[in-house]
Amino acid sequence: MPRSRYKINEPASAHFLTCTVVGWLPVFTRPEAAQILLDSWRFLQENGRLTLYGDVVMENHLHLIASAADLAKEIGDFKSFTARQILDMLETCGETGLLDLIRHLKPDRKVDRKYQFWVEESHPQEILNPEMMTQKLEYMHFNPVRRGYVDDPTHWRYSSARNCAGHEGLIPIRMDW
Repeated sequence: MPRSRYKINEPASAHFLTCTVVGWLPVFTRPEAAQILLDSWRFLQENGRLTLYGDVVMENHLHLIASAADLAKEIGDFKSFTARQILDMLETCGETGLLDLIRHLKPDRKVDRKYQFWVEESHPQEILNPEMMTQKLEYMHFNPVRRGYVDDPTHWRYSSARNCAGHEGLIPIRMDW
């Protein structure tokens, strides 16, 4: 029976998604790695491939709310592209210890590659109404507060909390949902 990596029933609807680094490794403590994510989202938005409603990047995972004509494809492309870019960056920086861990965490069935950067599932949840959108945005934005990294969600650099508070964030989001 074939596996479905992304269970998105309404592909054009906004969905809350989580992308996790294998082994929950803290890759996004490096600003260059987080920048790869932001640049990829910006590219997808500018090319009409993805609408981003909110995001937060933590040290080892990220959450986003997004929609696209084919969201599963766009998230798959995002994960594939960012994985390659981040792995290349880690190799260039000589991060052999981290790369060894990522290689070790690759499932045995993945014989076509050296590394597995992202966990396969993204746990998509369709946003069904404005209340759910608000709840998911607050969940994302308060993630760094719950972890004790900041006292105010708008103080977390890699989050759309700034945008939602009326300030300029690192990446534009769509706020008319």
